[in-house]
Amino acid sequence: MSTTAPADELTSSRRERVGWYFYDWANSAFATTVITVFLGPFLTQVAKQAAGCGSGSCTGVRLHPLGIPVAPGAFYAYLVSLSVILTVVVLPIVGAVADRSARKKRLLAVFAYLGAAATVGMVAVGGGRYLLGGALFLVANISLGASVVVYNSFLPQLAGADKRDSISSIGWAIGYLGGGLLLAGNLVAVFAFGTNLTVARWCIVSAGLWWAAFTTVPVLLLRERPGTAHTARSGGLLDGFRQLGHTLAGLRAYPLTLFFWVAYLIYNDGIQTVLSQASVFATEELKLGTDTLTATILVIQFLAFGGALLLGWLAKLIGAWKSVLLSLVLWVVVVGCAYFVPAHNVLLFVALGSGIGLVMGGSQALSRSLYSQLVPAGREAEYFGLYEIGDKGTSWLGPLLFGLVFQLTGSYRLGVVSLLVFFVAGLIALALVPMRRAITAAGNTPPRLL
Repeated sequence: MSTTAPADELTSSRRERVGWYFYDWANSAFATTVITVFLGPFLTQVAKQAAGCGSGSCTGVRLHPLGIPVAPGAFYAYLVSLSVILTVVVLPIVGAVADRSARKKRLLAVFAYLGAAATVGMVAVGGGRYLLGGALFLVANISLGASVVVYNSFLPQLAGADKRDSISSIGWAIGYLGGGLLLAGNLVAVFAFGTNLTVARWCIVSAGLWWAAFTTVPVLLLRERPGTAHTARSGGLLDGFRQLGHTLAGLRAYPLTLFFWVAYLIYNDGIQTVLSQASVFATEELKLGTDTLTATILVIQFLAFGGALLLGWLAKLIGAWKSVLLSLVLWVVVVGCAYFVPAHNVLLFVALGSGIGLVMGGSQALSRSLYSQLVPAGREAEYFGLYEIGDKGTSWLGPLLFGLVFQLTGSYRLGVVSLLVFFVAGLIALALVPMRRAITAAGNTPPRLL
């Protein structure tokens, strides 16, 4: 029996697509202002205060959360890794529940507003309260992941195979634009009031307020997409656990989907680690100020807007799979160059950021649309729950490796160069996926170009 989605599920109005795009606009403020720019240096400084070394040298100094010795400079990297350990179970269950629910839009709103509230709660972090900051980050980051699971599950129901690359790329591009606009406002605040914990704290809070305010748009414009017959039974958390077991067991029936998922987890782990640790690398290793960092990330955001559209256009010419492979080659070049950027060199850091911006948006947007082709119909949220484990800052091996390399060597440069293994291995794994056969095996119709 065919698993192709019913025709009515692939019909969407321009109004609904605009609503869908705007959730990328809403949540990208968290990814950009919080994860990429302010939170890493902010929590690192709060951790240093808790350790008693403040702005001085913390060599050999350790914090002991739950009795575990942690270098203050590695606290944030370990925290990102912990977040994914928690999401490994949470996100697939959220997806299974969402597929069974007739109110996916409501689930999207609940997780979005919870994450936004935790982000706003960062206003209380300071004075060495690094554990409070860590707990709020975990709530916000897991909530973000859960909301994006539900959000991504709408994509296969908004358009057919040949239009998804375009819709996914537009969504990513709009997200980068929204995140960039808020970051521009925060850059003004940094220039006006200087670089300190108070300014960083309020910039983080602004991202939570932005996230909450613009989530209202998809809540109003999206329509509910009920589950198909085999998932629309009465749901609940217990059913979610059961369905997670079915999902993992069922992956054996779709080994090529599993193959793609593993390849994606590998290379996107590298991407997300670069994004989440770039601020720490810039401030601690390159000795650049927050104003320089913020301006550079702003450049990255707007270049990523163009890059997402550019790779979306390229996908129309050569196919999404080949476009992602090309982007991974460029990632290897950019990350390799990062090792050689001298301290205090603003121009080279901006050039490095420009390279990241051009490849970042397109590689992520096209990976999402490619994966949507490999998902059996009616299990969109369930499978995107697995997908989200490696997305939006929930990677864990990369930050763990980055943190361990720093703790052992004291060098963020070696931490950065160690990430090349994820891009090279991910590139090789993705190149080995027979995409057309994988899409057909999932019961879907392949697009004209791959």
